[in-house]
Amino acid sequence: MSDLTEKLLDAALIHVPFDGWGDAALRAAAADCGVDMAAAKAVFPRGGVDMALAYHARGDALMLRALADHDLSHLRIRERIALAVRLRLEAAEDRELVRRGTTLFALPLYAADGARAIWGTADTIWTALGDTATDYNWYTKRATLAGVYSATVLFWLGDDSPNAQATWEFLDRRIDGVMQVERVKSALRKNPVLSTLFAGPSAALACIKAPSSRVRPDLPGYMPRTRQG
Repeated sequence: MSDLTEKLLDAALIHVPFDGWGDAALRAAAADCGVDMAAAKAVFPRGGVDMALAYHARGDALMLRALADHDLSHLRIRERIALAVRLRLEAAEDRELVRRGTTLFALPLYAADGARAIWGTADTIWTALGDTATDYNWYTKRATLAGVYSATVLFWLGDDSPNAQATWEFLDRRIDGVMQVERVKSALRKNPVLSTLFAGPSAALACIKAPSSRVRPDLPGYMPRTRQG
């Protein structure tokens, strides 16, 4: 982010809990920073929604930095995912900021923006964990994690348990559910009768390739990530 983007976003955060992610918060932030609205709109052309997306992107970046401080070598993949999601939620500076963002992205006008942001978070996590999938699994992994992350965020917003313990237990249950599905899929592949039955669909899915690092698909829910320094 540019210095002005960071400055305006920081200034907006004290107004968003009261005004939401909208032009009122942007105007207040611009006034606090001594920046005219023309300059503020140049940074956030669509006003509040672009501020909300910048806040979400900042959370992804903070999660990556926190994840880099952990030794993941002794953790199972499900534990790595749980840790990454937890760090992502802890990167939020205030639940009300996230709640206001959830309300904004629930609007039909901005639903696609919200979906792209969530997909971007799932992609960021899988990439950080070293995912090397190049077939249809690239998509299924991200779609599944996006669902787990979204459900966990909604639970977290209403969680008043000490240290959000109920949220982390909910997250573990969701990941357990996903892992059970994966175990069923593995068993199907090992069954000689069922593997033959599903050979056709599996071959068709195998033709689906993950996007290259240079050309990303125009998927609903995809938000290209910027390289982290």
